[in-house]
Amino acid sequence: MKEILHDERLNKLNHSCAHLLAQAVKHLYPEAKFWVGPVIEEGFYYDIDLGDKVITEEDIPLIEKEMKKIAKDGKRIVRRELSLEEALEMFKDDPYKLDLINRMEKDAVISCYTQGDFTDLCRGPHVDTVKELKYFKLIKFSGAYFKGDAKNKMLQRIYGVCFDNEEDLLEYLHELEEAKLRDHRKIGKDLSIFMTHDLVGKGMPLWLPNGAIIRKQLENYIYEKEQNLGYKHVYTPCVGTVDLYKTSGHWDHYKENMFPSMQVDEESFVLRPMNCPHHMLVYANDLHSYRDLPIRIGEFATDFRYEASGAVKGLERVRCMCQNDAHLFVRPDQIGEEFKKVVELILDVYKDFGIKNYKFRLSLRDKEDKEKYFDDDKMWNEAEDKLREVLNDFGIDYYEAIGEAAFYGPKLDVEVKPAVGPEVTLSTCQLDFLLPRRFELFYIDKDRNKQTPVVIHRAIFGTFDRFTAFILEETKGALPLWLSPTQISIIPVNNEYHLEYAESIASSLKDYRVEVDRRSEKLGYKLRESVTRKIPITLIIGQKEVDNNNVSYREYGSEETITVSLEEFKKILQEKIANRK
Repeated sequence: MKEILHDERLNKLNHSCAHLLAQAVKHLYPEAKFWVGPVIEEGFYYDIDLGDKVITEEDIPLIEKEMKKIAKDGKRIVRRELSLEEALEMFKDDPYKLDLINRMEKDAVISCYTQGDFTDLCRGPHVDTVKELKYFKLIKFSGAYFKGDAKNKMLQRIYGVCFDNEEDLLEYLHELEEAKLRDHRKIGKDLSIFMTHDLVGKGMPLWLPNGAIIRKQLENYIYEKEQNLGYKHVYTPCVGTVDLYKTSGHWDHYKENMFPSMQVDEESFVLRPMNCPHHMLVYANDLHSYRDLPIRIGEFATDFRYEASGAVKGLERVRCMCQNDAHLFVRPDQIGEEFKKVVELILDVYKDFGIKNYKFRLSLRDKEDKEKYFDDDKMWNEAEDKLREVLNDFGIDYYEAIGEAAFYGPKLDVEVKPAVGPEVTLSTCQLDFLLPRRFELFYIDKDRNKQTPVVIHRAIFGTFDRFTAFILEETKGALPLWLSPTQISIIPVNNEYHLEYAESIASSLKDYRVEVDRRSEKLGYKLRESVTRKIPITLIIGQKEVDNNNVSYREYGSEETITVSLEEFKKILQEKIANRK
């Protein structure tokens, strides 16, 4: 989608259209008062106090009609600067504007914009006339608390978007509809993959049986790859003492993203936000020779991070997540080779999942930010230079981002462009010279001296939660055979004559996730439901199949029915799953 917020022309159009919306609402609802109407990535919105009036679907076309009428009139949009006294007098009957004015800096420039019979407090900028606001659409509406505080009054928030031409508007609306079809929250509900409930809490998804199958298949997939690369998996607790995170440095640098501590007996605990402190202690449990390194410790670990309630979103942004996490303890001379292996694993996984549109970001510290980042210039310079050297040696194209590093070291983030929406970070690989020092980790070198290892933090899927959300949106829920909760649906045309044979086929396919549709419904109804559930393969069993001892199948998305022997069908399944097609 177009970058509305960062495009100067589109920014002006949408800012001006927010005022056009407010003017139309004022015409239709004279008692309306207005809070703020900013430009956002998706266009604009305006928060409006309509008293007891609640916006409905029927209101939106009426507001749009009035907006078009005002725009056609073509009034100029005129800017005027006000003194504090003038602003207070102009908006004396509007508590929302008075709140804005009273919170401005003393030397702030106060300005307003007037178009015809409507004046609004605003910094601007705006287009010259309302006549330029031709191609707009009101997208949705919702409730929004004044200042985002649930203790305050509920306002009506109306969202919209505005473009320079009809083509761009129609393209945007098409992308919006596509985004709705791909929204993993809708897919997750329709296909019974996950749910949320207020009694459990915001950002705490519950994986349903279908979702549990998907997640287990992903776990099996990445576990096999990691085992083949020499990873050793562990299980560690979901909590740790506050002292653990003080030792690691997370308490000082990450506390605002953690859940509050809890007192148990004489100890203070916290839900863990990440797993590296636990893995440092796993490494420290044994003595290590330089010959033992690299040591690769992996875990499918449940972590907890505080996300603002307005930021949580389905599986994509959660407060409880499961990371595909690992920490590689290496000698300095092994950094390059181990880092390369991590990148190769990422690319191998992306190839299997058909992920092609991605780029590498080298995330570095902001040298001026002494609070966010551990203050050790020598350590940071060494780590950043080493990471650049590795990336350059292996010819990896990347761009640098200041201020995006972890507090303990630089990292390589893989930003993936999904089918719709902004880029998301899936995989990450971080270089860490700090935590091994803080936990006093060591290995014995060939001269029998103690040396501090370097740690590479890496997550290939990132979290299983976000990766699942990404895959659901990429595929619109039509998962490949190996990953689908139900792989095969067997439909007998007539239960009286064909069910027994259908059951025998299901029994012979016991190594797959198979369902037999035993309901007394018409064939067309059952076929439509199989398509709705996006089951990869549907077997249709009628008299011909019974008589000839074979099967007829359709693949999801195809109207073609193919008839083969049962043994040939099994070979087809084996090939599809082996190749993860």
